[in-house]
Amino acid sequence: MTAQSMEELVSLAKRRGFIFQSSDIYGGLQGVYDYGPLGVELKNNLKAAWWRAMVYERDDIEGLDAAILTNPTTLRHSGHEATFTDPLVDCRTCKSRWRADHLEGNTCPGCNSEDLTEPRPFNLMFKTQVGPVQDDDGNFAYLRPETAQAIFTNFKNVVDSTSPKLPFGIAQIGKAFRNEITPRNFIFRVREFEQMELEFFVMAGEDEEWHKTWVETRLAWWAEQGVNSDNLELYHVPADELAHYSKATVDVMYRFPHGVEELEGIANRTDFDLGSHTKNQGDYDITSKVEPNTDSNAKLVMQDLENKRWHIPYVIEPSAGVDRGVLAIMNEAYKVETLENGSERTVMSFKPHLAPIKVAILPLKRNHEGIVSKAKAIKKDLMKLGLGRIFYEDTGNIGKGYRRHDEVGTPLCVTVDFQTVEEDDTVTIRNRDTMAQERIAVSELPAYVRSFMQG
Repeated sequence: MTAQSMEELVSLAKRRGFIFQSSDIYGGLQGVYDYGPLGVELKNNLKAAWWRAMVYERDDIEGLDAAILTNPTTLRHSGHEATFTDPLVDCRTCKSRWRADHLEGNTCPGCNSEDLTEPRPFNLMFKTQVGPVQDDDGNFAYLRPETAQAIFTNFKNVVDSTSPKLPFGIAQIGKAFRNEITPRNFIFRVREFEQMELEFFVMAGEDEEWHKTWVETRLAWWAEQGVNSDNLELYHVPADELAHYSKATVDVMYRFPHGVEELEGIANRTDFDLGSHTKNQGDYDITSKVEPNTDSNAKLVMQDLENKRWHIPYVIEPSAGVDRGVLAIMNEAYKVETLENGSERTVMSFKPHLAPIKVAILPLKRNHEGIVSKAKAIKKDLMKLGLGRIFYEDTGNIGKGYRRHDEVGTPLCVTVDFQTVEEDDTVTIRNRDTMAQERIAVSELPAYVRSFMQG
């Protein structure tokens, strides 16, 4: 059972240290959130899983970590300055502002007034001053609205330094910023967020097949993260809704607590991006409609050795939001179970590789020197496995410790007791999902944990 409402997830997120409202002690900042001790672990684990699948497990994808501050010329030639807008309306009655395409009818959600202005375009990009002179119009940069453009502007750098052959990709995880008119639904739509984006470059003519391949690949990856396929559906974006750069886009839609919305988009961007940013555009057969570019100093092309010609590759872009991914993973993991004695327990059934805490070590008695020292030695040994966070739980109440770790999603709990230190050097290991317990030798514990975490 997933969460029945967003309120359940928000409550658990704050109570257990996953996600907090940013600047909460000063009333918060709308559309901005902070990840707490467990949230940062979950988020990092999700990013690590994506990076492993994209970069480490493949030989045709390289990584990149580009700057957040972006040259305005980049975003002019990408089309962002002209087209990266949402329709904005003002309510004349309560003075609130809304996205026109989020309204039901012509009514203000704040006060139900129908006295609204006509929609007007609102550019979503954040500007920031660069250098000491604030009044100089040329002394500014944008906070990047997506991570993709830096991949395109670094295309030649990557090609020159790694000598790839088509098809190949460049992957990046990083922060992006959009001045959303109406941030909403917890971390689903925010002003500061992270993206996991891949730009996969292919030969023209092979783009449609690669597009299908990446849709299937991404669906399989989300399943590996614990997302139930019943909660996913594909939305083939109609031609009249496509972005200006897209030949075809398939959105992976997820059943969030607030409704079915986009989790990830996989777009066929054709040769628009490299064609927009390259010099000497007229020398190449660019199929996309691009604006003239006399600013670029690089040819963003590759050589087709078979046909002895230089050409601009097409690109397939799987682009996922980290924060939306975290929200989906938390929603999938959330369960409330009724036990045989009639009591309830809340469980976050994260996949082991995503769990913020991998193993909790619980000493039966918190002030018993032998038990405590043994428990700490076990933690130290398990830490050497490099699996992630191993947590020492010293409350001394095993039952409450189990319930706490069920609620934060810890897959395994290890209890160190008198039998451990006085008899046979064994511990009790408890499985989060089944609540089954078994005793194993301390010497066998590292192998057991490693095998469990690897599935």
